[in-house]
Amino acid sequence: MSAPDGSPVGAERSIGQLFASATTEMSALVHDEIALAKVQLKQDVKRGAIGSAAFIVAATMLIFSLPMLSFALAYGINSWTGGHNGNGGWNLAWCFLLSFAASVLLAVLLALIGVAVLKKAKKGKAPQKVAASVKETAGVLGNAKPHPRQVTPANRVGDSVEAVARSTS
Repeated sequence: MSAPDGSPVGAERSIGQLFASATTEMSALVHDEIALAKVQLKQDVKRGAIGSAAFIVAATMLIFSLPMLSFALAYGINSWTGGHNGNGGWNLAWCFLLSFAASVLLAVLLALIGVAVLKKAKKGKAPQKVAASVKETAGVLGNAKPHPRQVTPANRVGDSVEAVARSTS
């Protein structure tokens, strides 16, 4: 088992190595949180597209099925109220009005489903949560200060300064 920089765990590491390791891990954390925000944003866009598609389907269905549905339903109501046996039944005008009301009711129901899906997509606050998490992490790390310790010859590593590798990912 080894640390992210390749040195064995438990081995004494210099402050430069510790700082390089912390910088690398912080960079990876920020990149992962950005990737998470992108994925959550894609999900919200997908929900919005589904809600919009539901509105389009509702409008298309209402336009193309309204004439056929209206005639079938109106004549069905007339027949159901006694028009099929010669007694006359309800007036055809009332039957057509009821048929129209049923079609509008169906369109309203589909529109409400579209609104519910769009509200769910709009409520998606996942990217804001990730942004708040990034700010919180940066705030905690920005306020963190190393513990001062006295340098004694026993724990002094050496006088040479090591170069810190920068993360390119």
